[in-house]
Amino acid sequence: MPGPASMANSDLSDVLFLVPGDPGQKTGGYRYVARLVEALNEHGVNARVAGLDGRFPIPDKQAREALNSALSDCPDEALVVLDGLAMGGLPDTVCQHADRLALWSLVHHPLADETGLAQAEADWLFEAERRGLAAVKGVLVTSRHTANRLQAFEVTDSKIHVVEPGSDTVSPQRPETVQRGRSSTIQLLCVATLSQRKAQHQLVEALCQLRHLDWHCSLVGSVARKPAYAEKVRRQIRELNLEDRFTLTGELGDQALAEHYARADCFVLPSLYEGYGMVVDEALSTGLPVISSDGGALANTGDRPGVLLYAAGSVSGLARHLEHCLSSKDALESLAGDALKYAALARDWAIAAEECAESLGLAPSSKDHSQFDMEWLRLREPADHRARNRQLLANVQHWADHHGGDLIRITDLGAGAGSNGAFLRDELRKPQHWVLLDQDRHLLDRATCRLRGNGTTVEAVLCKLDAENLDTFIPSNTDLVTASALIDLVSERWLEALVSAASNRRAAVYIVISYAGDFRLMPEHPDDGFIRSLVNEHQHGVKGVDAALGPDATHCLATALKAVGYNVSVAPSPWELKGPDADLQAALISGWADAAEEQSPEDATRIRRWQSSRLSAAAGAELTVWVDHEDLFAWPGDD
Repeated sequence: MPGPASMANSDLSDVLFLVPGDPGQKTGGYRYVARLVEALNEHGVNARVAGLDGRFPIPDKQAREALNSALSDCPDEALVVLDGLAMGGLPDTVCQHADRLALWSLVHHPLADETGLAQAEADWLFEAERRGLAAVKGVLVTSRHTANRLQAFEVTDSKIHVVEPGSDTVSPQRPETVQRGRSSTIQLLCVATLSQRKAQHQLVEALCQLRHLDWHCSLVGSVARKPAYAEKVRRQIRELNLEDRFTLTGELGDQALAEHYARADCFVLPSLYEGYGMVVDEALSTGLPVISSDGGALANTGDRPGVLLYAAGSVSGLARHLEHCLSSKDALESLAGDALKYAALARDWAIAAEECAESLGLAPSSKDHSQFDMEWLRLREPADHRARNRQLLANVQHWADHHGGDLIRITDLGAGAGSNGAFLRDELRKPQHWVLLDQDRHLLDRATCRLRGNGTTVEAVLCKLDAENLDTFIPSNTDLVTASALIDLVSERWLEALVSAASNRRAAVYIVISYAGDFRLMPEHPDDGFIRSLVNEHQHGVKGVDAALGPDATHCLATALKAVGYNVSVAPSPWELKGPDADLQAALISGWADAAEEQSPEDATRIRRWQSSRLSAAAGAELTVWVDHEDLFAWPGDD
């Protein structure tokens, strides 16, 4: 474990993180830094973390001396990231070293937003942090909510870089291997330092109303940081005669914490305000359903499958969600099923490390493209699933119900991380055997884990599909050929090979979420049409050896299938992306800008100006984006 600031000699590091106190503390903020530093090193960046002695965030003399000494020990131009708790109250020290060093700040949430501060304290912290943020080169934040909040501190958008945490922090166990519900008593888990902002007292109050139900709650988190509040919670539990229903564990090590997640049936976070709420993603990554407030960033970061949100501070809202889960095994199992689906696409810390390295201007030694493909797939999956045309899906279900045999054999082209399979498997009412075809081994492994079980068997085949080998890799006994977000990237010759392979097997064809050539953004921007035309030109570019069909793909496939005697139905499946989809909006906008600039490099300034305007609107939850897609289902004419 790194020692105090006297060890903060950063000449051996590409980047040094400075945090107040012991870096090994187990709060969300400290675990974020520790895991990010670990992931950066795995990514090829030499990163270290060191602690600062003294009292923070309202500093004492020892804290001032510790930060000044740590920064003085750093060589000229050293890259140092100051945790907001360490930087926010010491703007003069930051300003003193800002010209000589490359100083960044890491802000989890503004210090003045902490619950329970006197107004004078809040005002002092606000002004001190505002001055410190003005002096640093850049600011890392853990959520778009915090990025937006920093507008009040006069931090320009160009200085702010969002690096959300990964989710693979708690346990290496695959969530599908965890056995929940081994006892009739529902095990509730809350992981958070006991403090007024985390509002464990409201959880106690809500559960007191449900003492007639069978539950036990573990409060995991430090009782030493805010001892008066921790004693208040203990006294509340004692006075309500709930001592046999609650366990206060204190702060736990990684293994003990992982064991608590594995034993729990439901996770609860009653926090009044979070800058991100990392524990929600951590709970979901273990397949654990969550009841959470919508305080601060949680309104967006908690808006995940497997999470029930309620208004922060509402004890009655919390009690309603708790009663719903405690009194209905089916409700809890349904929520757990949604959490398990999300866990399969949980964000990796490798992605956070790549984003952080890019923001700080550090060149990584290597790049695992599958990790970053995974991030795009994770972002788009909820929108893909919402967009599926339900009437067309009903046709697929009808066909499957009446298809001969007790087992449906399905081949998924370009299976990726299994999003298409995970959706369709749960919609079909017969046992299935899936053959997954993809060129990325890591994504195939994810997809296999997601689909296998509950009567579904899976075969993964690592291959690069082209027009010449499609017929080879699609098994001869295939009943249904499917793909998602694929055919707009392929050529007419590739689709002809697909039609031939399907026809030879008399297999049905279900192709979904194919780009249809139009996207719209509201409010409008004068260059939306210009960007759209360039993107559509780019869509027809050469992918491999032939030109891609782009928006013409679905029409081309439908025509070819009809020519060999298939019945064909095509229906719209548009994305409608609003505020909670801000990350997906941002990824789309940046992708469109890249494609447009590749198509027309002489217009780069105009394109990037459009991108900046649209990203700002997305970050402020002011944007709605529609992207037109089409779904296609086709089946042999004699079926």
